[in-house]
Amino acid sequence: MKLHNQILLGLVLGLAAGVGAHAVAPDSEALAWIATKLLGPVGQVFLRWMRMTVVPLVFASIVLGVAGLGDTRTLGRLGGLTLGFFVLSTVCAALLGLALVNGVRPGERLAPEVRAELLADYADKMPTPKQLSTDWFVAIVPENPVDAAARMDLLAWIFFALLFGWALTKLPRERAEPVTRVVEGLGEIVTRLIDLGMRLAPYGVFALIAVKAWEFGWALLVPLGLYALVVLVGLFLHAGVTLSLFVRFLGGMSPARFWTAAKASLVTGFSTSSSNATLPTNLAVAEKELGIDRRIAGFVLPLGATMNMNGTALYEGVTVLFLAQVFQVELTLAQQAVLVLLAVVTAIGAAGVPGGSIPLMMGVLATFGVPAEGIAIILGIDRLLDMARTTVNVTGDLAAALFVARHEHPRPGVGR
Repeated sequence: MKLHNQILLGLVLGLAAGVGAHAVAPDSEALAWIATKLLGPVGQVFLRWMRMTVVPLVFASIVLGVAGLGDTRTLGRLGGLTLGFFVLSTVCAALLGLALVNGVRPGERLAPEVRAELLADYADKMPTPKQLSTDWFVAIVPENPVDAAARMDLLAWIFFALLFGWALTKLPRERAEPVTRVVEGLGEIVTRLIDLGMRLAPYGVFALIAVKAWEFGWALLVPLGLYALVVLVGLFLHAGVTLSLFVRFLGGMSPARFWTAAKASLVTGFSTSSSNATLPTNLAVAEKELGIDRRIAGFVLPLGATMNMNGTALYEGVTVLFLAQVFQVELTLAQQAVLVLLAVVTAIGAAGVPGGSIPLMMGVLATFGVPAEGIAIILGIDRLLDMARTTVNVTGDLAAALFVARHEHPRPGVGR
């Protein structure tokens, strides 16, 4: 059975077991022992495995992303156009997600007794949120990057990784290459660790959702379903409206033609949940279906598979704000602006593999005073959302390639 089917099976079985146990014996001491001594540790091992990869994943992905752009003065127009589109589309996605979750506020639909129990369960895991002030901005520059990494200070660690990648582009090529190869090796190792950790996902998802369903029954699942609906609607609107507008006015192509041409990428992205695995399909679609020059597609699409994560940025923003609502952590407009920034940057750092954004999102949660372990609430349905957001990610890459092709080397077949 394929991994995504195993995860879905784990979700269904865990949900059925938990809700059934809640209906039959909500106060059973035997079930409480199973939840705390057997299922609880299985779920925690999966969560800790994901969290273990945060620091090296952020460092490797962001350093390689910045270094991959090279010296923008040398790359000139091509690099500027590509990066500009990535940032614009990702910011639009994150803002759309926050607008929807602020309007619907699914995390506030919890019954008061469920919220009180959740807050009691996670009381000792609530980190101190970072307050926006002069000291907060100063703290973005870490005195000791290793200490920042150990404390999971994601903003400071990202700042260090960005500077490291920038400095790497300033070194002579012969001196930069050995360092780049080491960081590439680190990135590949972390990706393998995430892949191995995701093999635990069916058991981790079963354990996590079964425990929560036993504790709360349907009372937690209703707002969870509403949260999933917000994510899916946001992804649909970003793809169907925002990206379509970009394709029409920035890429000069009919959205109907674009989406018809991109159907192979849609299917591959949805079925694999991996931007990296979809890259060969995306390259073929760009060249054969959209008529994009091979050199441009070969530059923009590999970068997009690493850096252009529209769907992931939207998903992260919605998830962090949803869990903040669940745990009654009120985020100001200024903090939500920082959340948009972090969603964009961490989306760039997300590995292009199934579940690659989970470790980074745990770090973002801690930044805003939300317990990272709270992500267990949404892990049961993450697989479906992962498939949907990857589909948006890969089509966003195609839209970027179309835009760059039109402005860099306009020719018949592109932009018509």
